[in-house]
Amino acid sequence: MNLVTLYELLRGPLLWLAFGVFFGGMVLRVILFYRLSKRKDGVIYRFFSWKWLWLSIFRWIVPLNETAKKNPIVTLVGFVFHICLIATPIFLLAHGVLWYESWEISWWSLSEQVADYMTLIVIGCGLFFAIRRMVLPHVRIVTTAADYLLLAVTLTPFVTGYLAYHQYFDYNTVLILHMFFGELMLVVIPFTKLSHFLMFFFSRAITGMEFGRRSAPSW
Repeated sequence: MNLVTLYELLRGPLLWLAFGVFFGGMVLRVILFYRLSKRKDGVIYRFFSWKWLWLSIFRWIVPLNETAKKNPIVTLVGFVFHICLIATPIFLLAHGVLWYESWEISWWSLSEQVADYMTLIVIGCGLFFAIRRMVLPHVRIVTTAADYLLLAVTLTPFVTGYLAYHQYFDYNTVLILHMFFGELMLVVIPFTKLSHFLMFFFSRAITGMEFGRRSAPSW
């Protein structure tokens, strides 16, 4: 199979498959989470409160909680990492062009230089987390091979994207690898810890309502 055929597969049917698994898997995760919470502690839904819900989410998104104060460096790196991790692929100009060419959908894009810096930030933060897992005993003891593998799956699309943009090595081969690893990450997200990018909001909402009804806010 030549590179042209691989490119067409990755941009066509395999891309649709990756999006299908991603969106379908995340919907399923949300449904299962709701059913589990309803069965384990359904009483919290009788005390539903938007105030408790949003306060809990807000205080954990914005690094103002006690955990953040105790680990300011890790909090800062994690905060920057997640912003760049999500914003870079969504607002990358090259990705925006592909969306427009395929479905005539367009939105604001980052400048290429800013996106380049953000890509390096993601890679740098990822290496920070990898080294932290290897060096700190209390982190290393709870780290498994799967954690390193997931970190690699997360970083590889950014590494290959950076190499492709700067045309290091063979451009076509690196571009194919970039597309493959990007779609691989989409596929594995619903079935791994990476799903926390969405499940975080649901778990924090449940926690906020639980602590709120006990008058012991988690924030």
